[in-house]
Amino acid sequence: MEYTDSMLMELTAKGDDEAYSLLVQRHYQAIFGAAVKMLKDRYLAEEITQKVFLQAYRAAGRYEPRAKLRTWLYTILRRLVFNQFRKKEIQSSPLVTEKGEDRDITTYQSTTSPLDHLMKQEQMEWIEKSIDGLPPRQRMAVILKSYEDLSYEEIARILGVSVPATKSLLFRARETLREAFRKWEQNLTTKD
Repeated sequence: MEYTDSMLMELTAKGDDEAYSLLVQRHYQAIFGAAVKMLKDRYLAEEITQKVFLQAYRAAGRYEPRAKLRTWLYTILRRLVFNQFRKKEIQSSPLVTEKGEDRDITTYQSTTSPLDHLMKQEQMEWIEKSIDGLPPRQRMAVILKSYEDLSYEEIARILGVSVPATKSLLFRARETLREAFRKWEQNLTTKD
């Protein structure tokens, strides 16, 4: 029998640790991935992700399935991440990776020249840096929409704002990113 998230939360509330373990397995990568993108520190993201699931476990008896469980988990993540920002423990820094981990995700033989590859890598770094520079709410909205592919309604629930406010956050973030991209392109033309 395939258990739904709601069923697993109900079992977790009754003390079923196997149900809780299955919930964690289902949602861990998505929550951890969003945490890494927001925090830019794998170790801190791991800590925050564990806190998300600990809070979910403690609140299992109060969980009401009004939205997807993942949306509820992202809401917990948002609160914890924003608390980190408020504490000013987060600084703009490059992504911390484990030893041996390669940031270049290209695993196939590329037909592009090394120069084209370098330009693409530089462009991606500029985009990451620009996203990192966004205000926390805008950054989270961009990450949830672009990387996690959530709907406006889900993002609104997670951020605790209306759908129009969510669209406005994303619009402002995209405008900021477009401007950053224009500056990056101008940098390229002035280097030549």
